[in-house]
Amino acid sequence: MPGWAQAAQQPTVEELQRRLEALERRLGAAPAEAPAGEGLADLDQRLRVIERKLEIQDEERVAKAKETPVVAVNDKGASLKSADGAYEIRLRGLLQGDGRFYIGDDAVPQNDTFLIRTARPIIEGSLGKLLAFRFTPEFAGDSASIVDAYFDVRFDPAYTLRVGKFTSPVGLERLQSSAALADTERALPSELAPNRDIGVQLQGEVAGGTFSYAAGIYNGTVDGRDAVTSNPDNEFEYAGRVFFEPFKNDASAWSGLGFGIGASVGDKQGVGNNFLPRYRTPGQVQFFNYRSTAAADGRNLRWSPQGYYYHNAFGLLGEYIVSRQEVALGANRADLENKAWQATASYVLTGEDASYRGVTKPSNPFGKNGGWGAWEVVGRYGVLEVDDAAFPLFASADVAARRVEAWTFGVNWYLTSNLKLVFNYSQTRFDGGALNGGDREDEKAVISRLQVAF
Repeated sequence: MPGWAQAAQQPTVEELQRRLEALERRLGAAPAEAPAGEGLADLDQRLRVIERKLEIQDEERVAKAKETPVVAVNDKGASLKSADGAYEIRLRGLLQGDGRFYIGDDAVPQNDTFLIRTARPIIEGSLGKLLAFRFTPEFAGDSASIVDAYFDVRFDPAYTLRVGKFTSPVGLERLQSSAALADTERALPSELAPNRDIGVQLQGEVAGGTFSYAAGIYNGTVDGRDAVTSNPDNEFEYAGRVFFEPFKNDASAWSGLGFGIGASVGDKQGVGNNFLPRYRTPGQVQFFNYRSTAAADGRNLRWSPQGYYYHNAFGLLGEYIVSRQEVALGANRADLENKAWQATASYVLTGEDASYRGVTKPSNPFGKNGGWGAWEVVGRYGVLEVDDAAFPLFASADVAARRVEAWTFGVNWYLTSNLKLVFNYSQTRFDGGALNGGDREDEKAVISRLQVAF
């Protein structure tokens, strides 16, 4: 009985031949005809040889896959990554073309113009698990410059060391990407916050990202501007920021709440634009500057409470900032305190989620299945006040305004995740800034922007 069962389970010559032909096709070889008189043992041996060859092919395929770089091109740009993911280079970009048109500018005429506001190729990536980098040149404007040039030593998500040129951690809107701004230009408080600086910074996130911090030492830069290539006065600036998102990981209505404070302190010594700031309107027209003979001569202190709240289609961002600077002109000295605040509200009409990073992806991209992209309306109001003690000694009341109020209404059309159209109307009212103590005429500006980001 057992012998009959074993015989019944033995494959026939025809069955082995069919299996051999199927395996030879997988191996890429033409099925061979069975030699005359070939028995079961011969066919079984041939079968074992072919199966081993197939195993070797599979092993080689897996080994090759582990060594083959991964190339990806999508709406986030292009990337080349090592098979293990440790090494990566990403190519991204930001291009912004603006149209600026001024209405009723009789007393202080401005040129209506089209311009390339931003033209930035972005190269970033990682060199192993420990090191990351970013390099961003800027080709808009009269000459090329470097916006970002830094590397991160990623010891742990809780503590990463950043070295190079990057955005100072003081202002909330200053830390927001240019591509994600609710309006074409940043609000008035950003005129008091430092922009990009050169230095060393320790940063990190803990508690599942609900708390983040940054603190460092920098060359120091004036309000609203980038640092120059070196330290012009041999003085350093110390800056830091803490930010809380206590409900970030909750599925509650408060998950989009964030708040914190940033600050900086340092000495500045010198005359000129590298030491004392100039302030601009949302229409990018200068409304305040110090006299050319005035000098920064001592402590510069900034502090800025800040926060935002995003829930579904609604967004609200606000910040307040104070910038104090000791100044001198001859034997005269003063400790001047300038301050500004703003609130920006937004609502996405088409239902996508609002966020600090903007509307990242329309639900119905333009041109796809009849989609029209995402539409967002934005309203903003802000105030900047210059210390009264700046006038008339350190600044001329005939050309520099004491106080400005600016409101902006905007519509953002996100056609796709890469293409955005922005339309802003901004009106700014001035206290002072005209001859004989008069008020400068209101600035009324229409600004449009075509943005391509990837």
